Amino acid sequence: MAELSPIQPCLWFDDQARDAMEYYVDVFPNSRIDSIDEYPGESLDEHFAGMSGKVLNGQFTLNGVDFVCLDGGPAFTLSEAVSFVVSCADQAEIDHYWLKLSHVPESEQCGWCKDRFGVSWQIIPANMGELIRRPEQIQVMMQQKKVVIAELENA
Repeated sequence: MAELSPIQPCLWFDDQARDAMEYYVDVFPNSRIDSIDEYPGESLDEHFAGMSGKVLNGQFTLNGVDFVCLDGGPAFTLSEAVSFVVSCADQAEIDHYWLKLSHVPESEQCGWCKDRFGVSWQIIPANMGELIRRPEQIQVMMQQKKVVIAELENA
């Protein structure tokens, strides 16, 4: 088992942890799956019924940030109450991550999107604070789904 960072997010999936890890390491540079521990056979414990071969503990790194995940079944679900901020250098980078991560159109607003696994992301420019200093810039941002830097600069 890889050594854990002092603090890191843990994502609970119903049964898609392996697929999510593989997808995310393809989306983000400097990323890798560090380890995957699978549930043992259900004969070991009744709580493992139907979980054999699924992810008990997955450790992965996305662009230098350590994450853990698991297949825990449907008891808990992901929500917009927790999201991950992706700080982008320019519009091309915003466009790249938006294309890869936004899969739920009704969840898109102000740079927020939701991926196909239900994880919420904020895809924003690194200088977002500078781009929303004036009320008219905030008004423009509130109307955007994907952040368009030029629109904020011109507001």
